[in-house]
Amino acid sequence: MTVQHGDRRCIFTLDQANAMLPLVRAIVSDLVGLAHQVSDRWERLSCLLADREWLAPSDPYAEELVQVGEDLERDRRRLQEYVDELIDLGVEPKSAIEGLVDFPAMVQGRRVSLCWKLGEPEIRYWHEIDGEYEDRHTLATSTPPQHQPIGAA
Repeated sequence: MTVQHGDRRCIFTLDQANAMLPLVRAIVSDLVGLAHQVSDRWERLSCLLADREWLAPSDPYAEELVQVGEDLERDRRRLQEYVDELIDLGVEPKSAIEGLVDFPAMVQGRRVSLCWKLGEPEIRYWHEIDGEYEDRHTLATSTPPQHQPIGAA
C-alpha cells in the first residue's frame, strides 16, 4: 500500500482492501447503526421543536429537549470519530446511512475507487474516482491476478 502521510492518500491492491475489510466492516457497522439512530432522533426532535417558538422556562419539556439536543451533539461527534478512523486507514467514507466506502486503487493504469457496501462479503466492484455507487463495474471483467496491484501488468 502506498501511503502519503501529508494527505493520507493510499493506493490499495484488491488483496489489501479485502484484508482490511474485517476492521472496516466493524467501524462501518457501528457508523451505520449510530447514523440511523441519530437521523431518527433528529427527525423526532425537529418535529417536537417545530411546535415551539423557543424553549421557555415554563415549558415542562424544555430541560428534556435540551438534553436530547446535547445527546445528539455527542453522537454527532462519535459519528465524526468513526469517519476519522476510516480516513486514517486510507478508506473514503461515502454514506454513513448506506454503509458505503471506497478504497483508492488503480485499474488498468487509472486511479479509481474500489467500492464496498456494508453487507457485501468482499470487494467486487470499482468505479471511476469521480463516479458514484450506481456507476460501479464488476472487478471480474477488469482485474489482473489477485497478487498484483490492480492495474499491474
